[in-house]
Amino acid sequence: MDDILKSLETWRSQNEQIAIATVVSTWGSSPRPVGAKLATTLSGAIAGSVSAGCVEGAVIEAGTEVLKSGQPRLMAFGVADEDAWEVGLACGGSIQVLVEPFSAWGGIYDSLRQHLEARRPMAVVSVIDGTDDLANHKMIVLADGSTEGDLSLPDHTKQVTERALELLAQGTGGTLDLKDGPALFIEVYPPVPRLIIVGAVHVAELLVSLANLVGFDTVVVDPRAAFATRERFPHATQLVKEWPQEVLPSMQLDESAYVTVLTHDPKLDDPALQIVLSSNARYVGALGSRRTHAKRLERLRQLGLTEAQLARLHAPIGLRLGGRSPGEIALSIMAQVVQAKYGPHV
Repeated sequence: MDDILKSLETWRSQNEQIAIATVVSTWGSSPRPVGAKLATTLSGAIAGSVSAGCVEGAVIEAGTEVLKSGQPRLMAFGVADEDAWEVGLACGGSIQVLVEPFSAWGGIYDSLRQHLEARRPMAVVSVIDGTDDLANHKMIVLADGSTEGDLSLPDHTKQVTERALELLAQGTGGTLDLKDGPALFIEVYPPVPRLIIVGAVHVAELLVSLANLVGFDTVVVDPRAAFATRERFPHATQLVKEWPQEVLPSMQLDESAYVTVLTHDPKLDDPALQIVLSSNARYVGALGSRRTHAKRLERLRQLGLTEAQLARLHAPIGLRLGGRSPGEIALSIMAQVVQAKYGPHV
């Protein structure tokens, strides 16, 4: 939803009629993940995508039909489907797409937008196959198990909530077929990943841009006022001009946190590493040569870090791409961070 939110706000202010298509399931080498969205208007405006471009035409046409009828439509495309070949889905995958009028989101949209802006994790439950009285209604399930919205499932609330929280923890959406109830799609909005950069150095400037591009919030930490400026980091989510040891303990260093330590200065690097290697941060990396890293390890051992904690440290930081320029180094770091996000065996 994040990638179409700005367009939705513009279209709503212009009183446009809007349809929203969502990928609700995939098989094989589908080009877009579950939850991917395409929004379109009767006037022909488009935002987002549900494929690499191969089924958009059919989905947009369905959006027009849905706006006229007011009823959602579940569409399937795949290599075994002649219609899919006609629209060009020849990549070997299959997808199901739920196309709805924007009114289906009306009961939760304002709350959804507020939760997204506040970075609150949540799941959204939609009906993909059921009775007409349940169509165009939705439920939000927040991380604490509380619910909001206009979709009422009194006989299944506990089951739906538990499944939504399971999928939210896994970070991926899915479907749920209720016994004596409708088929549901549960879309998840997990915690936004945060890249915490210790050291407002040149590489950090480029790293912020790359991290923002792939959906990370960015936090730059450096007590040196001459380095940590908004002129150098205009797009950082947060700029913290304090010593790492003063601010890192109060940050949420959980599995949605990725930490890069880039200053080359032990006065900044070592206290930061001592804190984050003792935390639940998903990724910790430090800039420096192998010789620099060997000396760093000795200092960290003297600070009391265990071998298991030290083994978590990616250093020298970044995937071995062979690049040497600041941009190439930033790319190698971000590539390693993304790899850590999806696991070591991707």
